[in-house]
Amino acid sequence: MSAVKLAVIFYSTYSTNYEMAKLAAEAATAAGAEVRLLRVAETAPEAVVASQDAWKQTAEKIADLPVATAADMEWADAYLFSSPTRFGQASSQMRAFIDTLGGVWFQGKLANKAVSAMTSAQNPHGGQEATILGLYTTFMHWGSVIVAPGFTDASISAAGGNPYGYSHTQGKEFGENEKAAIGHQAKRLVEMAAKLKA
Repeated sequence: MSAVKLAVIFYSTYSTNYEMAKLAAEAATAAGAEVRLLRVAETAPEAVVASQDAWKQTAEKIADLPVATAADMEWADAYLFSSPTRFGQASSQMRAFIDTLGGVWFQGKLANKAVSAMTSAQNPHGGQEATILGLYTTFMHWGSVIVAPGFTDASISAAGGNPYGYSHTQGKEFGENEKAAIGHQAKRLVEMAAKLKA
């Protein structure tokens, strides 16, 4: 059987979700998946991005990465989304990308594919769970198969205990617990996607 094709799709303002997506992509590759690391297009005005050094630096850092498209969604057997929390929801940039997928959704090309999500926020109770659950509502509309990490590995509790998907507190280092939790979520997603593909 061919390798699971995984699209790791992220939006990142200050590099946190970019770092999370890279860790997930590395873990999924190590688990045998063929991985595309994809950013969603920036929708904020260039002047706004340029007005904040950290935002501008992140934009420059990820500029060479391919932008996610509906074609990538068709290609993939599984998806891992990573978006910062914006008032308890995914970023507008991520939602804008999702809003371009009506055509492939209507054709049933998002259905029966494994999917999971990660997020970050300024503080531990800054809307992470609501953001992930909001994304999962969208994935249910697609007919995708949600693969949450649950408490299926000790790393989940060690990294903060979010069973819906990994969530990172802005400014915190990515220590061994955090890396292990992200890695476990990515590996579990690949394993479940392989079972669906079989």
